[in-house]
Amino acid sequence: MHIPFVSSPSSSLGIEWELELVDLQSRHLRCGATEILEDLRGKVGEEAAAKAKHELFESTIEVITGVCGSVPEALADLSGTVDPLRDLAERRGLGLMCSGTHPFSDYTTQRITTDDRYSRLVAQMQWLARRLLIFGVHVHVGVRSPAKAMPIVNALMSYIPHFLALSASSPYWKGTHTGLASSRSQIFESLPTAGLPYPLHDWAAFEQFMETLVTSGTIETIREVWWDIRPHPNFGTVELRICDGLPTLMEIGAVAALAQCLVDRMNTQLDRGYTLPAPHRWVVQENKWRAARYGLDAEIVVDDHGGVRPVRTEIEDLVDDLLPVARRLGCAEELGSVHRILADGASHARQETAARRAGGDLTAVVDTLLAEMNMGRPVTPG
Repeated sequence: MHIPFVSSPSSSLGIEWELELVDLQSRHLRCGATEILEDLRGKVGEEAAAKAKHELFESTIEVITGVCGSVPEALADLSGTVDPLRDLAERRGLGLMCSGTHPFSDYTTQRITTDDRYSRLVAQMQWLARRLLIFGVHVHVGVRSPAKAMPIVNALMSYIPHFLALSASSPYWKGTHTGLASSRSQIFESLPTAGLPYPLHDWAAFEQFMETLVTSGTIETIREVWWDIRPHPNFGTVELRICDGLPTLMEIGAVAALAQCLVDRMNTQLDRGYTLPAPHRWVVQENKWRAARYGLDAEIVVDDHGGVRPVRTEIEDLVDDLLPVARRLGCAEELGSVHRILADGASHARQETAARRAGGDLTAVVDTLLAEMNMGRPVTPG
């Protein structure tokens, strides 16, 4: 099976941000995507409105950037779409926010978007699909050659706990504290073609594996492979899908800068003839679980002998190591925001603080997330 790879300029960037539509009175999720998207076309025109689209549920709108050259450009692109969406939502008594899960809305009360693709998904996956009331951020980074795609995907698996710990924002599910920093990651990986990528050593192995999945009827197209990190042939990118929904532009900038710098460095190493290291699957699986369970308080496995280090320390060292790359790419400020997340806590911790201060009232969590979305930065616990 030949899969064309549309090469991209090295380290070009694209971001996808899944937003929740929240009733400002009840703080529950509420349908409204179709009407808002129709009004957006009338307000900004077809081309600009194409950067906002439907998702599985009518209470979700996904905002996407164009192909950007830098993190600041991507953040400005997102803002240019979110700002008119926010105005249109507020006219309907709705607010925009983002978190890995809504703290208390029940998926059984939400309407699935009318679309053949989503209908097929639900028909095939049944309960697994119907409960996918979850929200994430996806970061695409361009690579020039399919020969580089799989080595970079494999090497990025070492950093799954870093991205998940920084973004973990789903401690609550249907009104219950799950005990996890990221319940979203566990819900999503229940799909048979989601979760950790298979370690495929080159593009030919990827093509062969995709052919097997299509021939066996497991998938209809390669779009139905939703790995935490995957190559995206049509865009010519490596796509990081591991992140929980991020409430603020500042946090999106931080993880986007981290992703762009890592891929750029790996791209350079491949050009120089280096072989990128690929971690053992058991280490990746264990570290993903630890980040999902404990967030930034996780201790992750750092060698084949079971040695561990705090993920915070690993992230701090990584940011310092990548700073020269970030300066060259024009995202040093955004990469530095990783330190702000480490200081203030990831979203799951901020949500838990808001709930605790409100005596367990989870509407306070929604109010915090709405405020953070509007401000573009985390609400600092005080």
